[in-house]
Amino acid sequence: MSKDPGEDKNYVPHLALLAVQIFFGSLPVIGKVVLAVIPSVALVGFRVGITAFVLFIFQRSRGNLRLEKRGDYRRLAVLSIFGVTINQLLFVGGLSLTKASNTSLLAVTIPIFALTIGAVVGVEKLSALKIFGIAMAAVGVILLIDPSNASFSSATTLGDLMIVINSLSYGIYVATSKDVLTRNGAVKSMAWLFIFASVVCVPIGFYSMSGVQIGSIQTTIWLLILYIAIVATALPYLFNAWALARLNPSTVAVYIYLQPVIGFLLATALLRETVGLNFLAAALLIFAGVYLVTKNLTRHE
Repeated sequence: MSKDPGEDKNYVPHLALLAVQIFFGSLPVIGKVVLAVIPSVALVGFRVGITAFVLFIFQRSRGNLRLEKRGDYRRLAVLSIFGVTINQLLFVGGLSLTKASNTSLLAVTIPIFALTIGAVVGVEKLSALKIFGIAMAAVGVILLIDPSNASFSSATTLGDLMIVINSLSYGIYVATSKDVLTRNGAVKSMAWLFIFASVVCVPIGFYSMSGVQIGSIQTTIWLLILYIAIVATALPYLFNAWALARLNPSTVAVYIYLQPVIGFLLATALLRETVGLNFLAAALLIFAGVYLVTKNLTRHE
């Protein structure tokens, strides 16, 4: 029996998704190293600006940047506020205050927020099982932050809360962006999202560098900034969009579980971070909650 020529290449989208999670999973750890030298707002400026440039060049190599409808420019400009600007400022700012392992775990709550916001705006339906999953993940987040001992004067607590709000912001973007992204294509849409966000993030990023002695920054840090912008941001977005066109969304969603695991391992190995029973219990609840929310995403599609 002859083999379908495409069968041998079925593993390629899975390898792309594995690369996405490795790249994204390495971001909190690499980011902690860079944030020890430059301000969080500066890192956001570099990350968004370089990513916008890479996506612009990539899209231009494929075709034009013209959107299908004139109103799509305004729509993507608004979406960029939630999907990139607020998202990046809170994520990187939170990372500068809390542990890389906490950041990796809390970032996985994005599907929870996306489904909840989707239900509020009427684009998703909440089953009893999904509501239970949302509640379970919420308990995990509360357990990790531990309100009984939390204080806004605590950098770690504030950082954790910033990551949670970052996930909410990105969840709003995910829940409200499907039509415009589908109409214009993922890559072109992402290019415009980062271009619009760079208008805000790049100037304030450069301004935040005014108190930094640029000459004292080692070459290694500049290379890590490029890694964050290209390898841990632009490439994952492109790989994820490419894989999503070839696999079911539910398959793509499952790979998100690898991201915090990779983050935990790297944080433990490179940053010497430790995780206790409280963290492990929170991780179990959050993982279980996200699983219940995402397990039937494409059953009726």
